[in-house]
Amino acid sequence: MENYSETSTDFILLGLFPPSRIGLFLFILIILIVLMALIGNISMIILILLDTHLHTPMYFLLSQLSLMDLNYISNIVPKMVYNFLFGSKSISFIGCGVQSFFFLTLAGAETLLLASMAYDRYVAICFPLHYPVRMTKSLCALMTIGSWIMSSINACAHTAYALHIPYYQSKTIDHFFCDFTAILALTHMDTWVYDYIVFVCSALFLVFPFIGITYSYGRVLLAIYCMPSSEGKKKAYSTCSTHLTVVTLYYAPFVYNYLHPRSFRSPTVDKVLAIFYTILTPMFNPVIYSLRNKEVMRALRRVTQRMFSL
Repeated sequence: MENYSETSTDFILLGLFPPSRIGLFLFILIILIVLMALIGNISMIILILLDTHLHTPMYFLLSQLSLMDLNYISNIVPKMVYNFLFGSKSISFIGCGVQSFFFLTLAGAETLLLASMAYDRYVAICFPLHYPVRMTKSLCALMTIGSWIMSSINACAHTAYALHIPYYQSKTIDHFFCDFTAILALTHMDTWVYDYIVFVCSALFLVFPFIGITYSYGRVLLAIYCMPSSEGKKKAYSTCSTHLTVVTLYYAPFVYNYLHPRSFRSPTVDKVLAIFYTILTPMFNPVIYSLRNKEVMRALRRVTQRMFSL
């Protein structure tokens, strides 16, 4: 029988890239994607701050989405890059806990924020005259702060449990970051009760927000269908399709990874899907919202002209 230890020794991350030319190519590709994500999200935040036309609830929430995506990358990518470049695979016990905590916090906060953005579009299109009253700055701030607080409490509970259970001596995590479900695979305990709790928490942070998003956009699409103006329909469809694209790219991998029974999951599939919500989605979000949004493009031209005139 395999021995185990309860001491706080380092974990070993197997990583994402194989030690070969293909691994080097994938590493360079990921670095380029990360740079695009950093530039895109930082540009989006700065643009929303500088252009007064974008000082609206929708773009405030969008700036928060970009901030979360930046934190996603900052939490996971630096350690992954360091381990690949220096041939190290270890991560300290505390470092693993910190990475897991921030990942869970950001994951939960972003699902709730996407639901808030769906509610914003629902009010804007279904109740346009009530929009200034319903979507106030204080409500936007409350939704954002609430997303952070609720997700951080959930993350704290899961991280505390994951790091206070006994593990086998071999603390090798078959992942490129400290995903708490991958950490639990190392324990010798029967965790069926905790697996059920994980399922319930995942439902709270994934299923219920998704139901809210689906309801909001269902009402929005119905309202768009009844619009007499073709120009208004086109603008509303463009906005909604943008949001739905972001929601699909983010939710689909999460739902498969965290609502799928752990006994039927594959570490390779988990890692591939994790790339979507930790690396690819932070790159896609600013691209989708800028290229498919005429207001953002107009704001970009205004800010660029202002900078050149100065």
